[in-house]
Amino acid sequence: MADKQMQNLNKNERIVQLLSDQKAKLFRREYLDLHIHEQAQLFSDLDGTLRSRVYRYLSAEEVGDMFDGIEEEPEDVVRYFKEMPVSYAAAVIDEMYTDNAVDILAYAQNKDLTHYLLALPAERSAEIRELLHYEDKTAGALMTTEYVDIYADQDISSAIQDIRSEAADAELIYYAYVVSSDNELIGVVTLRDLLTNAENTAIADIMTNPVISVPVDEDQAEVAQKVRDYNFVAVPVVDYANKLVGIINVDDIIDVIDEENAGEYSGLAGVDTEETPENPFQASLKRLPWLLILLLMGMSTTSLIDRYEALISQASILAVFVSLITGTAGNAGTQSLAVAIRGLSNSEEDRRSGLRMLVNELLTGLIAGVVTGSAIFLLVGIWKSNFVLGFVIGISMATAITVATIAGNVIPLVMDKIGVDPAVASGPFISTLSDLTSVLIYFNIAHQFLNFFVNH
Repeated sequence: MADKQMQNLNKNERIVQLLSDQKAKLFRREYLDLHIHEQAQLFSDLDGTLRSRVYRYLSAEEVGDMFDGIEEEPEDVVRYFKEMPVSYAAAVIDEMYTDNAVDILAYAQNKDLTHYLLALPAERSAEIRELLHYEDKTAGALMTTEYVDIYADQDISSAIQDIRSEAADAELIYYAYVVSSDNELIGVVTLRDLLTNAENTAIADIMTNPVISVPVDEDQAEVAQKVRDYNFVAVPVVDYANKLVGIINVDDIIDVIDEENAGEYSGLAGVDTEETPENPFQASLKRLPWLLILLLMGMSTTSLIDRYEALISQASILAVFVSLITGTAGNAGTQSLAVAIRGLSNSEEDRRSGLRMLVNELLTGLIAGVVTGSAIFLLVGIWKSNFVLGFVIGISMATAITVATIAGNVIPLVMDKIGVDPAVASGPFISTLSDLTSVLIYFNIAHQFLNFFVNH
């Protein structure tokens, strides 16, 4: 493995050296021998001077293919277009898959975007303009318009001829979508269907109908869930009249799933996990806002404990177990929160079963609370030779765990109902809420049994 990595490293260094030495023919030969993904990675590491030579040595088609495989954020990629002559940039855009080009151009400055669109062929320009109007994170913003369509009254032989003529420009040819004369989506056939039936078979006889599709304004998370549920390679996108306007490929869905997961991690942690600045000062600036907010929220717990100062002064042993109860309840709440958010992101059916999720988490919290409370009751009772104290700690912990578990389930459900992303703020609030309720439960129960363990 190490030898192979060294060979790849040496090859990349050699290609960069050829570019630096302006040996265009040798550079082209070795660079274009790389996989598109490897080309994009090498390109991203070049400085501006070397990138300008790439634009001179490679055709717009070759650069467009490479840009389709680039993994940098679109807002970073758009700056490469500014390095190119407008006519060359437009030619590169014209060679790219439409959805990839639109993702990048969405971050272009209006002046630059106008120049690119004017330099593009009229039909291509109109196509990109239309896609740029779709709201971000919807099916319309994700889709590509390079798909294969055929008609129901064709036979397989005729359909294959049409697919062959469209294949060079289509992003995916595994599915051929059957449309009516006014482009209404009425069926779909797969490449397998076409190859396993006789050439004179009518498309209408083998097409699948009705077709699972998504509306153009469908949220990207819902689209991803549908693709995952049905194991699609691609899903068609239709407008309000059920007319086919594009398709969404599984590679775009993978990006959506990664984005959604990263958003959940960021929300739960209170920090953007997608951006990891190397400068410690910048990293701390990004994390400080949430830390300061949580500090202020945590003051409410401190203030609550302060209200029970007299109780603690009479039975100082109570202070020993505060962090144990709040920490355990917080862990239980975080576990319930993770389950709830995962359930909300899984499917529409899970979204509608909030009551069932709540009942399940209530029972789970009760069982976990009773078992944990019983264990701590025995441990504290034996350790401190005071089973009344053990009972107070046990019943407090059992109650706190149950309440935190319910809160961890209810808060994201409520946020989801009011249209707020439950992953964004649930984690920090659960931690603070579980601390508050745990302290309140603990000291109120302890107050009832004060005489049994005072001075212990």
